[in-house]
Amino acid sequence: MIFILFGSLLTLLSAIGVIRLPDVYTRSHAIGKSTTLGIMSILLGTFLYFFINEHHFKAPLLLGIAFVFMTSPVASHLISRAAYYSGVELWEKTVRDDLKHKRNKG
Repeated sequence: MIFILFGSLLTLLSAIGVIRLPDVYTRSHAIGKSTTLGIMSILLGTFLYFFINEHHFKAPLLLGIAFVFMTSPVASHLISRAAYYSGVELWEKTVRDDLKHKRNKG
């Protein structure tokens, strides 16, 4: 129950981050980090429930954890990268742009 509650809180924080953060890059960061950990925690809590209480080993839950762990941060990064190279502007208070020299060459 603790893992499921923790995962639910992290997912809620991600939703708040998507609503409150100013640009696509910071929103993508909120989704990529805390939602990934939140979903993995919920799946782990579900796995532990079935394993401890029902005495069933649910391999698809473990596969789900592995696939979310591998794909969610990569998808978040690629969405941000595609937004950057397609010309989506940074937030006006952004301090540093490490890819500025690459954007101007293209």
